[in-house]
Amino acid sequence: MYHKVLLPVDLNEEASWKKALPTAITLCQTFGASLHVVTVLPEFKMPMVGAYFPKNFSEKAHEAVKEAQHKFIQEHVPEGIKTQSVIVDGSPWEAIIKVGKKIDADLIVMASHTKRKFVDYVLGPNAEHVVHHAKVSVMIVR
Repeated sequence: MYHKVLLPVDLNEEASWKKALPTAITLCQTFGASLHVVTVLPEFKMPMVGAYFPKNFSEKAHEAVKEAQHKFIQEHVPEGIKTQSVIVDGSPWEAIIKVGKKIDADLIVMASHTKRKFVDYVLGPNAEHVVHHAKVSVMIVR
């Protein structure tokens, strides 16, 4: 039923994956699907934003996240699951949808919220946008 499962992960926010990851793993094991772990970085290269960061900050941030994401995968994803690490820049919900299209994902599995604001208690702003704009199925794990 599923061949490619996309899992957005904020490596600094355990709530973004703690409940969604086991669900994604189970789906991958059940259907023999691959898991695509996505981390979204802010867009540091925009002139207005980039002026406030040291030169090469974006490259250094990408390298640090790449290492952290590989460690995350080694620690949390069983070896039998084919896994791809994906790091992209931009707004979280837009980047998640773009990556989903690019890799031709069948399913996006994500956590519902991070409990920061009242609006997050309902669904979460990024999850809500992904649900409304994605052309593939989205599973929200609470």
